[in-house]
Amino acid sequence: MRSLLTPWRLVISLLLLVLALLGVAAQQFRLFERGFFNLQEWRHASEWRDRSIWLPDYQVVIEAKPIEGLSDDVSALTYDPDRHSLFTVTNQRPELIELSLDGHLIRRIPLVGFGDPEAIEYISKGVYVITDERRQRLIKVRLDENTRSIDADEAQQLSLGIGLSGNKGFEGLAYDTAGQRLFVAKERDPVRIYEIHGFPHTNPDKPFAVHVVDDPKRDARLFLRDLSSLQYDDRSGHLLALSDESRLVLELNADGRPISTLSLLRGMHGLQQTVPQAEGVAMDNDGNLYVVSEPNLFYAFRKQPRD
Repeated sequence: MRSLLTPWRLVISLLLLVLALLGVAAQQFRLFERGFFNLQEWRHASEWRDRSIWLPDYQVVIEAKPIEGLSDDVSALTYDPDRHSLFTVTNQRPELIELSLDGHLIRRIPLVGFGDPEAIEYISKGVYVITDERRQRLIKVRLDENTRSIDADEAQQLSLGIGLSGNKGFEGLAYDTAGQRLFVAKERDPVRIYEIHGFPHTNPDKPFAVHVVDDPKRDARLFLRDLSSLQYDDRSGHLLALSDESRLVLELNADGRPISTLSLLRGMHGLQQTVPQAEGVAMDNDGNLYVVSEPNLFYAFRKQPRD
């Protein structure tokens, strides 16, 4: 009896298996959506370039600079326009870290009662919000020159039981000053960006009322495998979303539609090496972008003048 598995049938079977695996991988990594977006980004460059952040124009100016004196895992990043410095948090040994705009450590402040701080966001002068990922807490804290430690039990807090999934909780924050909206990123399973209205509570003369807005249609267009950090740009009204697993910074317009991207892969935007675990993104008043990567690497990107 002749074998049914002839050489040519074996080759065809292997090819079909490879194609099936490639299809699964493409779906898993959102390659089809990303490829279609890249085409759209190129087609609409002239339309959006003057009305957006436009990430393709950015080039790295500081790459993979170790933050001296810091060996812990940094997570998230925010720009303080009053101090003209950056803030990040560490979660292995909870601390609030202040950095200069060229990646030098300025000071470190212990965080007491924070289980797993993953993000920090500047709200107003001396006021910040820090997330506690596993407990899904948003914690409003105050900071000045005399602050030596910050205790979560002494701060205003908001607990949200949204889409609980273990260590895949609140991973990024961004704040819209004009709209008084706090954007909160859920890391994955599924990827989500929530809008929190009413927290932090800034007007003691008004009742404490919180409203949470969810937009699944917008989130489905992100083609990102996870979310690590957020940044809101007051000038354009656009939102930046950082993904570690996708090695990408994605710009969303006011309608939540993807507009432009900055790839964190080797060879892109002047990078000599791929950014290894990007955890935080921030933008200063001049439009410069900053990225921190675990455990302690610092990057800066600057928009280049047009030819």
